[in-house]
Amino acid sequence: TYSNVFADIRKSGMTSEEFCEKLMYTKRVVIVPGTAFGEAGEGFARISYSYSIDHIQQALVRIEQFMQDIEQGKIS
Repeated sequence: TYSNVFADIRKSGMTSEEFCEKLMYTKRVVIVPGTAFGEAGEGFARISYSYSIDHIQQALVRIEQFMQDIEQGKIS
């Protein structure tokens, strides 16, 4: 079984690498840029969910906050 998902992050307006780096520094959530899996991965990020439910829930809340910050212009 797989324990990861490729999320579409194109709405952010950032490259996969920019998105993952800014998420890591601002919200302390580490995910992998889609480009780590080839050129076709641009615009996506791999999110692993092989952690505890609590960790996953916390990470998802932080990712949602990150996306809201982008929409509100707090992160560019």
